[in-house]
Amino acid sequence: MADKMQVYTLTVEIGRAEGDGLPENATGAAMMCFCPAKDEPEAVRETVAILKQGGLAPLDVSSYGTLQERLDDGHDINAEERGMMQRALDENSVVVAMTSPFFDVG
Repeated sequence: MADKMQVYTLTVEIGRAEGDGLPENATGAAMMCFCPAKDEPEAVRETVAILKQGGLAPLDVSSYGTLQERLDDGHDINAEERGMMQRALDENSVVVAMTSPFFDVG
């Protein structure tokens, strides 16, 4: 199964970079991404490369696995999320599903 493309769900923590498009007072952000790949390491490499190309500063990546792995872990995956996963697979590209900026509260 290692040669079949599957979509991996990743959360990428990003730091600040000039022109990153984040709110001015944000300290960074978390981005939920879907990436089609043959295995998890490839998904991580591809996602980080695409975000860097986009002028972002990836710091850390957490993987939640493939759709089946997430279902096996009891995740509730709605139709919108499944649609974004399918889009990533159809377009063979990283899809950023959500960006959540971080702010200092102190």
